[in-house]
Amino acid sequence: MGPTASGKSALALEFARQNHGEIVSVDSMQLYRGLEIGTAQPTAAERKAVPHHLVGVLDLAERADVFDFVRRADAAIADIARRGKLPVLAGGTGMYMRALLCGMDDLPGDRELRQRLDDEYDSDAGEAALHEKMAQLDPAALNRWQNCRRRLIRALEVRLITGKSIMELQTNTPKRRYPVRAFRLDPSPDALKQKIARRARLMLDNGWLEEAETALRSGLLDSQTAHQAIGYREIGEFLNGKLDRETLENRIAVATWQYARRQRTWFRHQEPQTRRLDAEDMQINLNLLIGD
Repeated sequence: MGPTASGKSALALEFARQNHGEIVSVDSMQLYRGLEIGTAQPTAAERKAVPHHLVGVLDLAERADVFDFVRRADAAIADIARRGKLPVLAGGTGMYMRALLCGMDDLPGDRELRQRLDDEYDSDAGEAALHEKMAQLDPAALNRWQNCRRRLIRALEVRLITGKSIMELQTNTPKRRYPVRAFRLDPSPDALKQKIARRARLMLDNGWLEEAETALRSGLLDSQTAHQAIGYREIGEFLNGKLDRETLENRIAVATWQYARRQRTWFRHQEPQTRRLDAEDMQINLNLLIGD
């Protein structure tokens, strides 16, 4: 696990190749077809070298959520293990990784209430109202998940049902659902910024503009969750003549870095039991993974 552009996909690929493994992607945006370049999905050659699961399994209009992800991932892991292969989990969506490894909270839920909250708040237009509501009812949860709309909606659901903060109710330390060895790639901020900027430029040079144009025409920005993929909204502005190429690259790099910074914080605090790996030397890391 680790932030975007940290090198985890390349490390997981080589580790899986050397250890009869198959990769289960733990990335909420790689679930979508039509966003192959922008979400850095494995190439056809990489998929041929090592089978990948939970990549490109949803249409843009379909909602991605943690419950469906865990169900699909559990099935993939069971299938891989049944065939005598090693499941290798790799990705940067911290909430998905934690739910898969430790289970989801057993706090009460109300399907009808959740649907109403989703309808009211799960959009760019509703996010400001969601923050205002949470500032009144559960400021601690707002402070923790202000950049994760779905988590805030879940916290609001729990608050309305129980009258208590989800932070107060989540007191138990979760136990692992699977026997795992867990590693966290953690590059230095400067190195990660450089990698993010270089990757954004290469992706734009190698077909991302055309991919984004097609996705935008297919209604990406009106989708339930796929619209959260970084860079596509900015490319839309570029295609409409509102941004020049240099500004586009910078905007994408900044947005990606902001996301990567949140990922680094999540993994440091939510997955402290994982072994930290210096992301600068993949071969050293590979030796650690194999020899540990």
